[in-house]
Amino acid sequence: MEKPGHVLDRDAQWTALVRFLERGGQPLRIGLVSGRRRHGKSFLLRALCDVAGGLYITAVQEEGTRAAQHRFCAAIARHAGLPESAVRLDDWEQILTTALQVVARRAEAGGAPLLVIDEFPYLLTHSPQLPSLLQHLYDSSQADRAPGGRLILCGSAMSVMHELLSGTKPLRGRAVLDMRLGPFSHRQAAALWGIDDPQLAFQLHAVLGGASGYRQLVQDDPPAGIDGFGDWVVDNLFDIDLGLFTRNETEYLLREDPRITNRVVYYEVLSAVAAGATTPSKIGGLIGRERTALAHILDVLLSSGYLRREDDLLRQRKPTITVADPIIRFNQLITVPYTDLLERREGQQVWQAAAPTFASQILGPHFEELARDWVRLHAADEAGITAGAVGTTDIHDTEGRAKHALDVVALTPGDKPRTPKARIALLGEAKATVRRRGVEDLERLEHIRTVLDSQGHASADAALALFSQHGFTAPLREAAVRRDDVHLIDLAALYGRNDHQPGSHDALRHGP
Repeated sequence: MEKPGHVLDRDAQWTALVRFLERGGQPLRIGLVSGRRRHGKSFLLRALCDVAGGLYITAVQEEGTRAAQHRFCAAIARHAGLPESAVRLDDWEQILTTALQVVARRAEAGGAPLLVIDEFPYLLTHSPQLPSLLQHLYDSSQADRAPGGRLILCGSAMSVMHELLSGTKPLRGRAVLDMRLGPFSHRQAAALWGIDDPQLAFQLHAVLGGASGYRQLVQDDPPAGIDGFGDWVVDNLFDIDLGLFTRNETEYLLREDPRITNRVVYYEVLSAVAAGATTPSKIGGLIGRERTALAHILDVLLSSGYLRREDDLLRQRKPTITVADPIIRFNQLITVPYTDLLERREGQQVWQAAAPTFASQILGPHFEELARDWVRLHAADEAGITAGAVGTTDIHDTEGRAKHALDVVALTPGDKPRTPKARIALLGEAKATVRRRGVEDLERLEHIRTVLDSQGHASADAALALFSQHGFTAPLREAAVRRDDVHLIDLAALYGRNDHQPGSHDALRHGP
């Protein structure tokens, strides 16, 4: 089945879905698709149903059992080419069995016997028996006592979706597909928004990330250049009357997880992490709560995908916690502190006042993350560097009596993080400051490489990469031209806009 032209990227996911449809014989197969709201799950699955001739049904939040059953029956009747009133069932097992029978008959004329139930967690609020009924249908189908076909359950409440396959839950061991749909990469997002300017693409991605659903929610198209970005933010993200006002969007996202009831404390934790608190102790210190009282809250935010826990790539130490979702970070750092002004429609004043925070606490960390993503996704093809695990590390230089925080570290494929003598493929620094990177930055990386080698890590052959939002000095570019181990990556290179052939990293070393 060929992917429709209106579906941007998602090639790997489309291939996995088609394999799910076409392989495994006739018995019922169950798949799960989960991911944060706005990531394009429904869009992708609707496209799959269109191509395969499947039945797509979406649940509605706060809808009762009877209303949900009536809507399902009406959808089944329409799919069968019958009047909506032709199917009247009030038992979930009968409804699911009938739906599978209908899609199987439709598939006989071509396509696949596909049933998609979107926002499945909404159904569980009033019909918690559904996973057990699906288990029964699945087991009966394997014994040829129930319809076969393909059933995909989809949902945005990630904790609920992941729980479906955990422990002794009814669907444990019965789902052959467990797809977790993430956001678009920074390059995919730039293509989605139709942005050619790397500076503009970077700053928009730092605010909205790669959630494809925001493209349809914004009132105005992106500006032609970076000079219009501030006005675009004010008009589209600071307007309290618009759906994408970031305070409203964050509350909407938090409501997706049924475990989040007292949103005030979750707001406090998100704000603390966005402000730089990276451990439970630091978070508790900022919001005035004991570390132990935060365990459940942090677990919820981590499992929901709103926070990220990252381990030091080389050292055994406590992991750091960061905000995973750009729009939540933007809301907690920019919108929340200036809510009163925004409610008085002083968006321009807020944007000017928040400029230092935006530069240091949003653009800076986001640029570092994009640098790590470039190593993961593009370094092999564009710089000849094959990387395994990618992350960050802190290095204690005992002889120099210094501590070095390294923004980008990549191990050789096959080497495990936090193990002695791990082979290092790349060491890098990423800076979003206005200062151009110079020879002194390269010398610092060289020193760190020597320190790591002396500490037992195989780093002598590691590539050195400097990432800069605003380019490099002429002496540094000249030094890089003469060396094969030095790579200079600016925003144009991060976005694949440098004029060079794929696989050739000379242009990357030469810089702008």
